[in-house]
Amino acid sequence: MELQGGKYLTFSLGHEEYGIPIERVREIIGILEITHIPKVPRFIKGVINLRGKIIPIMDLRIKFDMEQKEYNERTCIIVVEIPTGDIKKQIGVAVDSVSEVLSLQTAELEPPPEYGNQSSDEFLTGVGKIKGKVILLLNIEKVFMSEDIDLINQVESNLINKEEKVIK
Repeated sequence: MELQGGKYLTFSLGHEEYGIPIERVREIIGILEITHIPKVPRFIKGVINLRGKIIPIMDLRIKFDMEQKEYNERTCIIVVEIPTGDIKKQIGVAVDSVSEVLSLQTAELEPPPEYGNQSSDEFLTGVGKIKGKVILLLNIEKVFMSEDIDLINQVESNLINKEEKVIK
């Protein structure tokens, strides 16, 4: 796959910097009250009500098998848009903090490293090198595996059905 430069929203998880293509980002918000959903994987923290729209929240630290951390004033939710078939799904991603929007040139990019027979390009599109830092560039669509999207759709449809029953 040919690496191409572009604009990336960068954020931190622990001591690492990550980037996602800016065209996938819908908005960045501070941490809101998250409604817990029972019997879902640990990395799905629940849902928020964002201006009348239910947005599922995924904790990227937990998804990446990192140590769990209490949310604080720097914790942000990045609302990303993921194409799923004919529609685009909005999902919130909880991160430690948002850094900046960077323009990365093709010369500043390298392919993701490979480790033995398990390639990290499963969810990495590449590695950016800028300002003396290394930024891991995520393929946000692959971070959310199809099973994750199916589960989120199921949770949302259950919530909508419960709301309809309450209204009737």
